[in-house]
Amino acid sequence: MGSLSGGNGSLWGMGFFHSQEWNFERRRRRNSGKKEGKSSSNASKSSHADVNGGSDYRFPLKQAMTASSLALTGDTLAQLRDRWLKNKDTLPNPPHPMDMIGALLSEHDWLRSIRMASYGFLLYGPGTYAWYSYLDRCMPKQIVENILMKVVLNQIVLGPAVIAVIFAWNNLWLGKLSDLPNKYQKDALPTLLFGFRFWIPVSVLNFWVIPLQARVAFMSMASIFWNFWLSATMSK
Repeated sequence: MGSLSGGNGSLWGMGFFHSQEWNFERRRRRNSGKKEGKSSSNASKSSHADVNGGSDYRFPLKQAMTASSLALTGDTLAQLRDRWLKNKDTLPNPPHPMDMIGALLSEHDWLRSIRMASYGFLLYGPGTYAWYSYLDRCMPKQIVENILMKVVLNQIVLGPAVIAVIFAWNNLWLGKLSDLPNKYQKDALPTLLFGFRFWIPVSVLNFWVIPLQARVAFMSMASIFWNFWLSATMSK
């Protein structure tokens, strides 16, 4: 019968030559087989996800290294400025280039530089990349409303978080966590208000023009000036 059936189990496709129970049972087996195949496929995907740790997260090494190097640059500029103001009156007039370079490069606080660089690598780079990725997932369309919302969220969420973390990171390295509340009370609000004037126009440009993969680098380059300010503020 199968050779005459055209492949569907009945004579020339006419199912009334077979009992309804037989057709029902065949359909049930066929559907069961499809479900088992899907279950097997899903189980295979689940097993593959488990092998890979259940997540596609990758540490943003490039963004972390960029943030670290630019945080180091900002701190170096702040230290050079401090030493220039300290030593400019003791330099010969006109100053010899080698004397000026020696005065500026001497007494460099390498621990302070490492502290800022590690903050950029471990905290600022990965943290801001995750934040910008989250904002892009929530508001993917490049429309005015979304850009303005991103800028506002950047200032009221990311800004205070960055200040809180960098102050805590600095005091942790210095062994002065007990002084952290006083540091917040004294410097956090002025730093945040100054940051609003600087970061709002930078954030508008960042969200409007800069692609996601380059945003940490762009913001880190802008933060050379910001890190200069932070480094000077924290060293008071």
